Amino acid sequence: MSAHFRRRLNRREALGLLGAASAAVSAACSGDTPTSPSATTTSTTTTTTTTTGTTTTAEACAVSPTETLGPYPSLGDYVRSNITDGKPGTPLRLTLTVVNASSGCAPVSGANVEIWQCDHAGVYSEYGTGRGQTFLRGLQVSDAQGQVTFDTIYPGWYQGRATHIHVEVSMGGRSIKVTQIAFPEDISAQVYSTGVYASHGLNSTSNARDGIFADSLSQEMITISGSPASGYTGTFTVGVSF
Repeated sequence: MSAHFRRRLNRREALGLLGAASAAVSAACSGDTPTSPSATTTSTTTTTTTTTGTTTTAEACAVSPTETLGPYPSLGDYVRSNITDGKPGTPLRLTLTVVNASSGCAPVSGANVEIWQCDHAGVYSEYGTGRGQTFLRGLQVSDAQGQVTFDTIYPGWYQGRATHIHVEVSMGGRSIKVTQIAFPEDISAQVYSTGVYASHGLNSTSNARDGIFADSLSQEMITISGSPASGYTGTFTVGVSF
């Protein structure tokens, strides 16, 4: 893995240590709890019009809500598309598209897009019982269509948070968006009743009761299809502004 690893700048390391230190007592299996959610901020929304045949539809072009980095950010850059590191779980192929809301949602190429998530039991690598491991963390550079694709697993959950994946977009060494991806509760319930997820049970925190998603769920929900047996494909658009 050393060929695909770059040491993170001190800023990231400091954020990770700060988040871990501020974590309160005991969360699920990880031994660390998330920090309190930061306020969600949403930037200006513009509107573009698309015409197909005789049908005209208006599509909102918006900056994604900004969310807390959380206490489990990556301490290194893991440049790879398959981030499972052998972790068991229902396969999820996740495609993210970065768009510039200030330019009619034009695709953003050359952006560093990083994701991180917990495993089926609610554990994050590099922290708590996942210390010394790097599973379910990865970074890719967006292509000409503004896209990156990760092969991962359906995320598990831990006490106090709805099911989610973290996303950070950076350009020129500067972080320009930190947000999170939410998951439909009916699909999560199906996944969590099968395979390695079953022993951990259903997530007791709904999207509506989650401090991150409660006021911005419609802007942070993944588009997903598939089944626990065959795996899932999901898409998510990250709106930035520059």
